[in-house]
Amino acid sequence: MVHQGEYDPGDKLIFSTDEFPAFYVIRVDGAMDEAYVYLTRAEVEYTIPFEKENPFGMPRISYCPGSFIGERHYVTMRRVKEPENANYRNLAKNVMDQKDSEGCYPHVHANVATKGPIEALFAARNVIDGVLANTCHYPWPFQSWGIDQREDAEITVEFGRPVDMDELRLTTRADFPHDSWWEEATVSFSDGSSEILKMEKSVAPHVFPIRRTGITWLKLSSLIRADDPSPFPALTQIEVFGRNSQ
Repeated sequence: MVHQGEYDPGDKLIFSTDEFPAFYVIRVDGAMDEAYVYLTRAEVEYTIPFEKENPFGMPRISYCPGSFIGERHYVTMRRVKEPENANYRNLAKNVMDQKDSEGCYPHVHANVATKGPIEALFAARNVIDGVLANTCHYPWPFQSWGIDQREDAEITVEFGRPVDMDELRLTTRADFPHDSWWEEATVSFSDGSSEILKMEKSVAPHVFPIRRTGITWLKLSSLIRADDPSPFPALTQIEVFGRNSQ
């Protein structure tokens, strides 16, 4: 679909299908990646992002400049071919995820996020948007999940169906010395198991060879901050590599 005309606040894209639950590839804007998603309902809404006023004067501070801008917009949707569903991939990535998304997976939610005039830069959805840049803390492409200095912060990725994973990657924000980092975290799974993860001060992703089968969600919690003057640890990306369960 090519939509002619500028978007206004409150506009939505409505993706409808009579074939669900099923896998789809959706592109919500020509300036964004395609999203490989699992739809569990007949109709899924995507609200065109218009963010609050911020110091940068950007209406979409956590999106690539040019996204949803102008008078021509390219939107696509197709059913996934069955062989594609067997592919090894980052099972957590969903560039079209939003805070109140329903029926479209993967989906991420958290119990806290940093607020303020640039709060979209620190929203939970940022950790599954596929963007790994982490050497600054503003603006795009340095969006991340900020925890507002909460010690009880936790974040959950829901897959919407059973998946088999063999690797977890956590990319923490590394805008040192503005940022601090976590030395330890706990990852728990829908099967009732959990593991303690050790991390260090690093720009590179933290890679953990973790195998689980048939899980439907994972949660990161018990985040222990390093003894560092900065009170600002943040998470740039969660990647979960594996395949859909057969």
